[in-house]
Amino acid sequence: MTDFIKTQNSFSHGEVAPEFYSYDNINGLSHLENMDVLSGGGLTRRAGLKCVAQLKSQARIISFSVSNNEEYIIALTNKHMYIYRDNVHVQDIITPWQYEDLSNLQFAQRFGTMIFVHPNYRPNVLKKTGTIFELSDFVFSRNDSDMTMNIPFVKFDDASDVRITVTKNDAGNNFATFTTNKNFWKPENVDGRLYVLNRQWLVTQYIDSKTIVAYTNGSYTTPDAAVLDWYEAAFSARRGWPCSITFHQDRLVFGGSRDWPGGIWMSCVGIHNNFNAGTGLDDEAIFVSLLSQQRQQICTVVSSDNLQILTNVGEWAISSKPLTPSTVDIKQHTSVGSVSSCYLPPQKIEGSTVFISKNGRDIRELCLDELGEKYNANDLCAFAKHLMNSPVDIAYNDATKQLFVVLADGTMAVLNQNAALGISAWGRYVTSGQFRSVAVSGGNTYIVVTRDNINYLECFDIKCMSDVDKYDISFIASSLPLRVSHHNARSIKLRKIVARLLHSKSIYINNHRLTLPNEIYSPESDGFTGDISMNLLGTSHDAIAPIWTIHGNEPYPLTVLSISIHGTYNI
Repeated sequence: MTDFIKTQNSFSHGEVAPEFYSYDNINGLSHLENMDVLSGGGLTRRAGLKCVAQLKSQARIISFSVSNNEEYIIALTNKHMYIYRDNVHVQDIITPWQYEDLSNLQFAQRFGTMIFVHPNYRPNVLKKTGTIFELSDFVFSRNDSDMTMNIPFVKFDDASDVRITVTKNDAGNNFATFTTNKNFWKPENVDGRLYVLNRQWLVTQYIDSKTIVAYTNGSYTTPDAAVLDWYEAAFSARRGWPCSITFHQDRLVFGGSRDWPGGIWMSCVGIHNNFNAGTGLDDEAIFVSLLSQQRQQICTVVSSDNLQILTNVGEWAISSKPLTPSTVDIKQHTSVGSVSSCYLPPQKIEGSTVFISKNGRDIRELCLDELGEKYNANDLCAFAKHLMNSPVDIAYNDATKQLFVVLADGTMAVLNQNAALGISAWGRYVTSGQFRSVAVSGGNTYIVVTRDNINYLECFDIKCMSDVDKYDISFIASSLPLRVSHHNARSIKLRKIVARLLHSKSIYINNHRLTLPNEIYSPESDGFTGDISMNLLGTSHDAIAPIWTIHGNEPYPLTVLSISIHGTYNI
């Protein structure tokens, strides 16, 4: 047998899947739970959780930022919005959305205003005025001259061969009866808008599937023949509402709708409720529809250096600068696709857009190549796909450089990411209960947790050594199987394990509690910094299993900078 000393002083790859155990040059672990990888490559136990509020039901949380000194957390529940600042409840607002709708609710904020969109609901605007928040319907602007609405109009596929016969109506000179050549109208058309005879019409009455009554501002001339060249408002109760939203180059951008999933509507510059394309002037509204061999559903739109459009099929970008109706340069760059069944908001990480792929097993990083011309969609969890289990929420904390992904089973996959220092480490967070939603506000990470069938809003706090002062945090980090000189070890005898600690007060290695110097357990103590060793007297070890495991649940700090193992091996 051959003597060896092997030191691991970086855990920069975090937990890796078993198929990578035989790779060389992986600074990984076979198991990482409730521990973080530091920027220097070491390990530390995760922060504990403190309780902010008890919630009345399950909730989805989002952040609302007015300034660096004025940050809010919004908890969305069934028909309610609860607003918190500095961990204090400040307001409760009635909303139109049921809890089941929240997974498809998207939003974008500009200054003190946030706009919410959902394919089945009229957009809503949350605005903070003084100390009060108000939620109201989003209203398209009107033209004072003729009271027409600046809403976009399109020709839907099912209306391509529909002809309208226009006749006078007894309700008045401004009213008309629209009769189609086949069954087409629905009761949901009422209060919707049409563009017929080069003018806007408001539908006022549904008579039957072939007949409606509509009103226009001003007189009109009855045409001699049925009209084929007519359009419907892109958004309505009949056709659905915008699915996604962002602000880009001082335009409000709607991406996709229920009945036009590949459409992109951009408002006039600086007038975010005006979507009138006008005559195509540089500052007027823009409409683009994705054209490809596959039908594409827009999942979300993201404002970055370019306007990024993430669909269920691939990733597009509009690179025009400035963006005008005559300079729209749009193309598809990659073919990964995003989750379409629910909204998992893309996150900005170190200049890249990070999103969850349509299979729910990949975390992709959308970034430009060195020439700044083409996007690539790099896989951020290539070594740790086993940790991804049906993501339900995602948020990134730039202050701690952590990406949090809430999973359907109530756990969280957590990425500690620092590209400049080569850190890309996945691990898992668990608690006594189930994680439900995550959001970041003011550098703090907030969580919705279900404990004993009660829902809570909680916040990670580095000063907390347990969860909500009640639940121990069981943490664990296990090594990979031993590889020496590019070979797998067949049999191992360990003589000693040495851990280099930083400001630590308690450590277990392989089920043994190591004795640290006296007087370190008082709150005033900085803990122990240095090497602590455990002699094993030539203990035989299974070469396939982890060589060492660090674990514990005591409410004391622990930071491990490196682990060294001494022993002999056969290959």
